[in-house]
Amino acid sequence: MAEQIEKDAELLVSDFTAPAGARRGLRKLAEETPEQQPRVTYTEKMTPGRRIARIAMYVGLVIFAIGLLTPFVWMVLSSFKSANEVFSVPVKWLPETWVWQNYIDIWTESNMLVWIRNTLFLAVVVTFLQVLTGSFAAYGFARMRFRGRDVLFLLYVGTIAVPWQSYMIPQFILLSNFKVSNTLWSIILLQAFGAFGVFLMKQFYETIPEELSEAARLDGLSEYAIWRKIMLPLSIPALASLTLLTFVNTWNDYLGPLIYLRNPDLWTIQLGLKGFVSNLFDTNYALLFAGLTISVIPIAIIFLLGQKYFVEGIATSGLKG
Repeated sequence: MAEQIEKDAELLVSDFTAPAGARRGLRKLAEETPEQQPRVTYTEKMTPGRRIARIAMYVGLVIFAIGLLTPFVWMVLSSFKSANEVFSVPVKWLPETWVWQNYIDIWTESNMLVWIRNTLFLAVVVTFLQVLTGSFAAYGFARMRFRGRDVLFLLYVGTIAVPWQSYMIPQFILLSNFKVSNTLWSIILLQAFGAFGVFLMKQFYETIPEELSEAARLDGLSEYAIWRKIMLPLSIPALASLTLLTFVNTWNDYLGPLIYLRNPDLWTIQLGLKGFVSNLFDTNYALLFAGLTISVIPIAIIFLLGQKYFVEGIATSGLKG
């Protein structure tokens, strides 16, 4: 009886054991380097219609990119031209003489340093406040449960669709009554809170597993500690996206400073450069384009540095098309 059991066991093991030749083949395959292993490639069958559609898409994207970059390239090249050469007919892309003096004159003939300082101050402070308030409020909407939460969130996010021009005058009267008009604090108070930032951060928070917050509560962490120690470190891509969008929007803002900042010492770079334009025949557009080129450099640097996190944050927050 015992011998029969041993035979049955050997047969059972042999059924689940690979033959000796197969075992040697597997061992040889495991010992091979990745370069020696056969590559398995997947070739998508492209029909003529799909190939034509893809080529047309690439051509359209190239044309679209050229259309976006052409004005910027022309502006940069024109900043090295003389004043009489900018709008010459026919149009000359490259300057006959490269006038580097334009970038020196824009600093000596204007308050460029003051304008950049004011713009940088507003952009940094507004960006910090929007990221702080947006991420904090978004945590409440995403993780805390209270009566009327969803309705309040919809009402708050719905303000994005309301044109700013519709409540621009009441805001101006309110800030004038508080004696903060014609100060940098008027711009800061107006833009310290943003519904878009709350929406962006809430969408990202909802992708983080709720179990992490539950485990932190069991360990005795408060809601503020959960937001600061768990949610924020995990939300770097969304925070980077919000930081980049807010900084660019504040840096390029023209209408807000135009309404609230009447003192030339408080002007941003957009208002300052607007002062160069008096009329078509009396404006030194070469200096103006030099100033515009300088104003674009910080935005380009920040976008290049945060491009990776920006794309990741937009893709994971539900804002992709």
